[in-house]
Amino acid sequence: MDGDKVSCLFLRVTKQYLPHVARLCLISTFLEDGFRMWFQWSEQRDYIDATWSCGYFLASIFVFINLFGQLSGCILVLSRNFVPYACFGLFGIIALQTIAYSILWDLKFLMRNLALGGGLLLLLAESRSEGKSMFAGVPTMRESSPKQYMQLGGRVLLVLMFMTLLHFDASFFSILQNIVGTALIILVAVGFKTKLAALTLVIWLFAINIYFNAFL
Repeated sequence: MDGDKVSCLFLRVTKQYLPHVARLCLISTFLEDGFRMWFQWSEQRDYIDATWSCGYFLASIFVFINLFGQLSGCILVLSRNFVPYACFGLFGIIALQTIAYSILWDLKFLMRNLALGGGLLLLLAESRSEGKSMFAGVPTMRESSPKQYMQLGGRVLLVLMFMTLLHFDASFFSILQNIVGTALIILVAVGFKTKLAALTLVIWLFAINIYFNAFL
């Protein structure tokens, strides 16, 4: 059984759940950051106050906007209610954090924020063509729709998230990780064998995450 048949079989088996998992993956960073604002309220407030000398009240408002905006946006996306409005709200959170945390001068975090914007573009495109793809925002090269430029832009921006995971050392494992990961992300970005490449990339990154973070 070749790769395309395996991916098609997997998609048929997981058809009911995969769109929800895809959306969860695309907004997981916002979800995590929203909860972090709750658990680190004092630290975030004190940081903003110290950085901008805006006082506890305005700093608390900033933390609340981040907490409420991100969690409510994630809930709307996952429930598929008012998805465009939720995405534009999350775009606003990205812009707010970019300024407040001076992310423009930190290349790694800037690429992360651009990648988050790419994920939101994919969600916007998917919300306008619901049900046409089992993977949120990852059509194949054969597809042509009015939303394909938005989808292409989202996929290209998502590449930047992977760029922050590259390891520039001479070890065999790092070289292998960079080659395999780069090849898969390019396939996803250009839309060639996208579903198979995306599925393989998810499995690959999951294994890399387990290895580097030593969960086991």
